[in-house]
Amino acid sequence: MTALAIPDAPDLHRMRREVGARLRSAMADHGTDVLVLLGNSNVSYATGASWPLGDSGLAHVDRPVAVVLAGEEWPHLFMPFREGVSPDSGLPADHVHGPVYLEFDEGVDDFAARLAELVPAGAVVGVDELTGAMRRGQKRLFGDAPLVDAAFVLAAAKVVKTPDELACMRTALRITERAMVDIDAAVAPGVRQIDLSARFLRRAFELGATANLLEPIWQIMPVSRAEGVWTTHGDLALPLLATERKLVRGDVLWTDVSINYAGYCSDFGRTWCVGQDPSPRQEAQFQRWRDIVGAVLGVTRAGATAADLTRAAVDANGDGTRPWVQHFYLGHGLGVDAAEMPFVGTDLGQEFDENLVLRAGSVLVLEPIAWEDGTGGYRGEEIIVITDDGYDRLTDYPYAPYGN
Repeated sequence: MTALAIPDAPDLHRMRREVGARLRSAMADHGTDVLVLLGNSNVSYATGASWPLGDSGLAHVDRPVAVVLAGEEWPHLFMPFREGVSPDSGLPADHVHGPVYLEFDEGVDDFAARLAELVPAGAVVGVDELTGAMRRGQKRLFGDAPLVDAAFVLAAAKVVKTPDELACMRTALRITERAMVDIDAAVAPGVRQIDLSARFLRRAFELGATANLLEPIWQIMPVSRAEGVWTTHGDLALPLLATERKLVRGDVLWTDVSINYAGYCSDFGRTWCVGQDPSPRQEAQFQRWRDIVGAVLGVTRAGATAADLTRAAVDANGDGTRPWVQHFYLGHGLGVDAAEMPFVGTDLGQEFDENLVLRAGSVLVLEPIAWEDGTGGYRGEEIIVITDDGYDRLTDYPYAPYGN
C-alpha cells in the first residue's frame, strides 16, 4: 500500500491557506457566495481560531462567528477572545473584528450592518446555525433570498484532509496514546472511574493537548445485554459517563476518549480487564473483533463504498448480524469534529451506504464491537487514512491485555 507523505510537524500557516482554498472550492461547487458560521468546529476549521469554550449547544453569548467570502483569500472573524487568534492563522488585522451577540435582537441589528459592508447584494448565503434572534431578524440579515445549508459545503470541504491536517491529527493521537499508557497502568481494583478521567486529562494537557473534546469514557460493561441499561432498541447502551464507582476485579472497561491539538481531534478506544487476564472466551471475542477489522480493512480503499465495508463486517461476524450498536456506526470520519463525514453503517440506511464512495485522504475511525453475553465483549477503535490502493494506519497502540 502507498504510504502517505505526512510531515513530522504541521505547518499551520500553510494548512490555513490550503484549507481556505479547499473551502472556497467547495463553495463554488455548491453555488454559495458567502458562509456565515456559528458552530464551534466550523469556525475553527474556517479561521484557525481557538477559544476556551466548548459550546455545542450554542448556549453562550460569547461565541466567535466566521464570515467566509468566496472572493477573498481570508475569512472574517468576529471574536470575543483576541488571544484565541493564533499568528499561524494568517488572518490580516482588518479581518479580525470585535464580538457580535447574535442571541439578542440588538446584536442581530449590529451584525446586519456589518454584513452589509462585506456581502454584495444578491449573494447566495449559507449558514450552519441560526439563533432565535437571527430567525426573527433573518430578512434584515440576509434579505429575501433563501439560505443554503452550510453543512453540505463544509462536509465537502472537510472530507479530504491536507497533509498538515493529518499531521495535526497524528500529533493529537500520539498525545492521547502517551497519556493512555499512564492510565492503563493505573487501572486496578479500588480506582474510581472519575479518578481515571482526572489523571488522563492532566496528562494529556501536560503532553500538549489544547482542548478536551469528550468526557472520558471508562464504561463498565454488563454481563449480558439484559442486565445492562435499558435502551429503546434493546441494544447495548453506549457511551455511559464516568461515575464515582470503584473498579472491582473482573470488570471489563470499554474506553473512549478524544482530545484536540491545533483544532484537530484524536480518538481512542480499547477494552481492558481489571485486575486479571482475559478468560479464553474473552480472548475469543477479541480474536473475532480482529477478524472483523481485518475483513473491513481488506476491502478499504479509495473508490470502495461504505456498503462494501458494512458487508465485510457482517460476513466476518459469523452470525449474520452487524457488529456495531444500532445508534452508532461501523465507522466515522475524524477532523475538527470527533465524528464527521464519512459515516459508515448509520441509520441513514443501505442506500446511503451504497452511494457513499471513499476518497483518498479521508480519515476513517473503525469501531466495530464483538459481543457475547457473559464476556463483556470487545470494542476498539482503529484510525486509518484512505489511500488510492488501501489505507495507512494512524493508530499505534497495543491491545493488552488481549494481545499486542
